[in-house]
Amino acid sequence: MAMRDRVIRDEIHKDILVPARHATIIDTKEFQRLRNIQQLSTCEYVFPAANHNRFAHSLGAYHLAGQLTASLQEVQPGILSDEDAELVQLAALLHDIGHPPFSHVLETPDVYATYHSHEHWGRVLLESSETEVGAAVTNVLGEARTERLFALMDGASDHAGEAIPPFMKEIVSSQLDVDRMDYMVRDQANTGAQIGGFDIARVLRALRVGDDGHFFVKSWGLPAIEAYLVTRYHMYHQVYFHKVNMLTQNYLVKMLSRARALAEKGQLTLSVALQKMLLDKNLDARGYASLNDAHIRVAIPEWAEHEDEILSNYAMKMMSRRGFHKSLRIEGLTTEMVGVVRDRIEAEVAEAGYDPASEVIYARISKKGYKPYAQGIRIEDGGDASEHSPLIRSLTQPNERALIFVPDAIRDGLEQRVREWIKPSQSSLVHFE
Repeated sequence: MAMRDRVIRDEIHKDILVPARHATIIDTKEFQRLRNIQQLSTCEYVFPAANHNRFAHSLGAYHLAGQLTASLQEVQPGILSDEDAELVQLAALLHDIGHPPFSHVLETPDVYATYHSHEHWGRVLLESSETEVGAAVTNVLGEARTERLFALMDGASDHAGEAIPPFMKEIVSSQLDVDRMDYMVRDQANTGAQIGGFDIARVLRALRVGDDGHFFVKSWGLPAIEAYLVTRYHMYHQVYFHKVNMLTQNYLVKMLSRARALAEKGQLTLSVALQKMLLDKNLDARGYASLNDAHIRVAIPEWAEHEDEILSNYAMKMMSRRGFHKSLRIEGLTTEMVGVVRDRIEAEVAEAGYDPASEVIYARISKKGYKPYAQGIRIEDGGDASEHSPLIRSLTQPNERALIFVPDAIRDGLEQRVREWIKPSQSSLVHFE
């Protein structure tokens, strides 16, 4: 029986049309796994409704890639073949296929015994003859076009002697790619962060391909680009870099790396799934694709009861959201300053009776800001968006902040002392802020 074309109802984009051939890719177990990978990892500790998943987001990026390629084919006929438009859509659909449980947070060798980036794992899953998704993609595209898809995903400028124009890659990965456009609108909707949105349809309609094969934006699209960059700015500051979000991500990684250390010493029995994640040094495509958030969630209540104090302490926090560490409220704290005061802080924490190794937590927020020259957003007369807009210029300041979390009971006193310690160095650093 032949598969039918499908319409999927999405909370953000309304109807998403999926032709039958693409549905065969979406229906594979590796793609369906994305239903069990939360888009914003531990962000729900700040925004309780932020438990949407990578599955919906991947469909959203796929949909927007379809909207954008269709718009280009309409306003610039001949610029993009139907075959290449399909590759762009599938690249967007599959861009997150290799994400680990809890997305970016667990993309670290502290957790995985076999560590690779999510891009690397994504490719392994798509190239493997053992995975359903690999077979489905080859089945839909055939060998040669599958190779071209991979070249596009790698950012190559040609494949087998045929050019891959820059704008095709820019749709999938750039300052204005469909991935970011989808997650910003989706994350805003699901967190409830009311920070003003932007009109995706208008941004897409304003995009054109220049003679050099790169995107530029029609002048009338500038306000829509401003709104997009302002939304991005606020989402980073208020959601992604929220200090409780940074803290809970740390708890999660520290809990798992402690579990790994205990398991290696034979002091903790792990489920089959967590053995693959934490102990298997030769994890393969199928093993990796068998892991999702649930395997970790189900272990937390058990670990909260474990005799190891460090493990149970982190697990208990993830369970009850009690006894969270508090950050030192010091304006403009940089990584350099942390380096200067780190030893003294840890000595004080130890003196107060806490173990500094597990009770002092450092996090770094590094938002590059909007970088005009490293792949910025061009307006139709050739200049960068930041040259046309004082608003966008104001968003180009890179900012890097350091966060230090300590036990609540000693936060206030410690904060006072750290302020004193960094005062002399701070006056000389003021003009860099």
